[in-house]
Amino acid sequence: MTRQQKRLILLFLDTTGAGLGFLLAVLLVNGGLPQPGGLAGLVPHLVAVTVLTCCMTVYLGLDRVKLNAYQLPSLVNSSSIGMALGAAAMLVDQLTGSMLPFGVFPVLSMVFLIVTLGSRLIMKAILLQIYKQQTSRKRVLIYGAGQTGQQLAAALATDIEVQTVAFIDDNPTLQSLMIGGLMVHSPADIPHLVRSKAIDTIVLAMPSVSHSILRHIADRLKGSGCEVHVLPSFADLVRPGALARQVPALRLSDLLGRSRMEDELPGVRDTYTGRNILITGAGGSIGSEICRQLLSAKPASLILLDHSELSLYRITRELTEISGAIRIVPILGSVCEASLVRHTIATHQINVILHAAAYKHVPLVEINGIEGLRNNVLGTKVLADAARAAHVERFTLISTDKAVRPVGLMGCSKRLAELIVQDLATRSVTTRFSIVRFGNVMGSSGSVIPLFQEQIARGGPVTLTHDDVTRYFMTLSEAVRLVLGAGAFSRGGDVFVLDMGAPVPIRKVARQMIEASGHTVRDADNPEGDIEIVVTGLRPGEKLHEELLIGSDMLTTPHPKILRAQESHLSQIEMASLLQGLRIGIETRDMDSTTALLRRWVERAASGNDMAPPEEAADPSRIA
Repeated sequence: MTRQQKRLILLFLDTTGAGLGFLLAVLLVNGGLPQPGGLAGLVPHLVAVTVLTCCMTVYLGLDRVKLNAYQLPSLVNSSSIGMALGAAAMLVDQLTGSMLPFGVFPVLSMVFLIVTLGSRLIMKAILLQIYKQQTSRKRVLIYGAGQTGQQLAAALATDIEVQTVAFIDDNPTLQSLMIGGLMVHSPADIPHLVRSKAIDTIVLAMPSVSHSILRHIADRLKGSGCEVHVLPSFADLVRPGALARQVPALRLSDLLGRSRMEDELPGVRDTYTGRNILITGAGGSIGSEICRQLLSAKPASLILLDHSELSLYRITRELTEISGAIRIVPILGSVCEASLVRHTIATHQINVILHAAAYKHVPLVEINGIEGLRNNVLGTKVLADAARAAHVERFTLISTDKAVRPVGLMGCSKRLAELIVQDLATRSVTTRFSIVRFGNVMGSSGSVIPLFQEQIARGGPVTLTHDDVTRYFMTLSEAVRLVLGAGAFSRGGDVFVLDMGAPVPIRKVARQMIEASGHTVRDADNPEGDIEIVVTGLRPGEKLHEELLIGSDMLTTPHPKILRAQESHLSQIEMASLLQGLRIGIETRDMDSTTALLRRWVERAASGNDMAPPEEAADPSRIA
């Protein structure tokens, strides 16, 4: 039914209830119809009562109140209408000289209230029963019968998809009491309530207690089989600036990637305007941000290549909504599929390739070294060869600081990808190959920042691989903006390094994130703190300190944060020998010979920290 139809039904019920209520009041108090005149003598009263009811119902908005929201304020309005009806009927009675008994008028007010309230409650019960037969309602226990718990119960009372079953509270003086129509139980009753009442969710509505106590309660409830959620104070949500801190304002320029690209990098947009651009790994954190920022350059089309169906669907849907006339084409597949890559480049007449597709989670690549090398090395070779053969204008490889003197398979795979691009750049006439190397990006899927956020949200502990570990950090939007600028500066064979400032101690980052979330660090100096920082040890493939440069020679570019490195590379014959051995090792899944090959050709850390042997790298328990 439409909203208008529902309003007409409620209006009909109120006006009909007023007329019938008046007749019933007369019959009850007068003992029958008044004589002389009978029913005809009551017509002026009936007209006045129904017209007044209709007008006041519309004026007070009772016909617009939903059935599940008909509570105390609506009841007060109905009472006001009932009293007005009694007064109006009395006035009409005096004017017509009918002289009905005075008791008719208060009885009319009471009967009207009973009819309007009863009709709505009956309809609500019927509709609720129908809804319950069509779908199952989520049954909720509220842990905490204080102000926040009561406010939550009142809010959920109007939600037809949720049924609040009872309160739980540690305060013995509240237990066994009824609050808001709900019984307050002891925490010891939770297992029985979960079984007997089929509880789905337990909500902790105790914002005033410490985080450590909430975590302790949540740990106790883990075995209940229910979802456990923590509710902040409703007052906290409406304090000045509270929502602004939780939901930062979103500017259209941020959404479209117009974050000072043209101001900081004049002329860069011209490199991408009107071009057909292929972004590999388009569904990842870096690839998706590249897509967003490229929209402001107004390319002819963005071709999105990713092997994750879900990631590709999400970025395609997002870009389609804001791209305007720019063509968005999703391509589902891997860069390792040579026929797919060649077909995509030829069909869409690709001018620029930004290669962000890579397996980059260090522990996972250590365990799955063969597939990491296949994707990161051979996939880059397939893509770069196809770009050179199709005379693509520009090819930019997104690399990482872990490629500099690597100690693990992921870093080695990215260094080999760099060597492939450097080798092709020496033999390419039309395609300008370049590499952009940078460190950790805040918010990317491989960064520690999202991991720390998840651990803090769970109540800790926050895991740290080493007390002294440091990393370079840059925001995602700034890193991508500089990547696009570096790609525009390329003359062929360039290795660009982004100036990421000084490396940051990860322990300092962890402490700042814990304190910024409103918690305290639990350590020897503060044993009563909320969240502990636990050192787990360096994982296979990790270094204590990352580097951005292999050599020491650096050249400037038009942007102060984009530097051009002077680095040597393998010859064409050496590269061919390396790739032949690598292909054999990957196809035969011979990790020993593959590791020996990497040790021969890839520069390693001067500290002597070498790649983990295959048997150590294959231990899944080291992932944390």
